[in-house]
Amino acid sequence: MMLEIRKLDTGYGKKQVLFGLSMEVRNGEIVAIIGPNGAGKSTVLKAVCGLIPAWNGRMCFDGTTTNGSTPAQNVARGITFAPQGNRVFAGLNVMENLQIGGFQVPRKELRGRIAQVLDVFPVLKDRAKQDAGNLSGGEQQMLALARALIARPKLLMLDEPSLGLSPNLVRSVFGKIVEINRDTGVSILIVEQKVREVLRVCNRVYSLKLGKLAYDGTPEELRDDKGKLKELFL
Repeated sequence: MMLEIRKLDTGYGKKQVLFGLSMEVRNGEIVAIIGPNGAGKSTVLKAVCGLIPAWNGRMCFDGTTTNGSTPAQNVARGITFAPQGNRVFAGLNVMENLQIGGFQVPRKELRGRIAQVLDVFPVLKDRAKQDAGNLSGGEQQMLALARALIARPKLLMLDEPSLGLSPNLVRSVFGKIVEINRDTGVSILIVEQKVREVLRVCNRVYSLKLGKLAYDGTPEELRDDKGKLKELFL
């Protein structure tokens, strides 16, 4: 088991967002979290990476309890997080963004890791000296993925990687996610609003509603049950 969450309560300030949430990610899986806005999906990722503390419950990564761990400690363990929205450091070039992704990697290793990642994302190799803010939306998302892979994570967490992208770019990004999972074996936990697209690529899916688990099953079950899918978003 790569990630286990058991009876997690957490939130922001005095506002509780997650209520007794239990879920898991197995080795090599792509697991999706779906649900309506405000359901607590992004909060799960922030708790796992250490941006917000667990109030109650337990989080366990690769056999180690991570309650109370800092984001830097979790990166060192093998967890990386690509948040939604501001995906890249716009004022830095592509190479500098990638170097930031390897802030814990010894300098002697970093150059080789960057070269390997650029082989996965060849479009970035041609733009290494270009400011990240001048990249297209799809290229910025590719850069965010590439930067997250520099640390060679065991668990890659993605928060709405399709945000703001055209349909063609969405398919391209999801294709790259599948490729990364297949070729590296990294487990992926992905929060996504484009439900039909993410159901095509994930192995299992959780749905949240008002901070509680509303569904735990296979994507095939949801794809074949449009009534259930609609119910989860009402």
